[in-house]
Amino acid sequence: MKSGFVFNIQRFSISDGPGIRTTVFMKGCNMRCFWCHNPESQELHPQIQLFPQKCIGCLKCVKICPHHAQLFEQGKRIYLRSLCVNCGKCAEVCNSQALVLIGKEMTVSEVMEKVTRDLPFYKISKGGVTFSGGEPLEQADFLRALLIECKKQNIHTAVDTAGNVSWEEFEKIIQYTDLFLYDIKCMDNEKHKQATGAENIRILENLRLIQSAGFQNEIWIRIPIIPGINDNEEEAKKVVNFIREFKGIS
Repeated sequence: MKSGFVFNIQRFSISDGPGIRTTVFMKGCNMRCFWCHNPESQELHPQIQLFPQKCIGCLKCVKICPHHAQLFEQGKRIYLRSLCVNCGKCAEVCNSQALVLIGKEMTVSEVMEKVTRDLPFYKISKGGVTFSGGEPLEQADFLRALLIECKKQNIHTAVDTAGNVSWEEFEKIIQYTDLFLYDIKCMDNEKHKQATGAENIRILENLRLIQSAGFQNEIWIRIPIIPGINDNEEEAKKVVNFIREFKGIS
């Protein structure tokens, strides 16, 4: 059974596609948008997240850390991330949840066990499951396996993507995806690179390829409004002129 890295499964989501949905947030992203609201999703592997205000100074993490990444010196809480290997042992003994391991490896069956708990809600609201991140297509094989299982149970599927992957990755999942929530952050390539660390050429081309692939996927364009990047009339016109050439895009 295929497995992958997930950092959150959010039930009763109403903003990631139609109806009541479960959103599966997957680890890994190949972009670095400066406004990212899920920075804990960027690395593919699990990571330790520290909430220093919750620390009660019990020193359990200091005693158990095999790499001396957790320290308590002169009354100060110190976390040396450069020494941390994200083994999660400190989080296991942290009763106050000042240390939390973000992300875990899950099998397809483990994810589906959580997803299928809300089958009645999907049916009555015409909802389903949305795979987000991070960039879910960074784990395209795992994503494909999850989508196939959803389709076996007649669950509506959505993939929330920035589109910055090879077309070969899209080919793995396109026939099992009912809806793409597709980000267009900026039409100006240089501004896009400045804001996200990546060019937009491949992103725009993949949208064209989805449209021409013949699977009749529904597409919702999502545009985050970023001050100084795309919050102007010129940029808005460029986006409108670009998506005008497509049919069935919302």
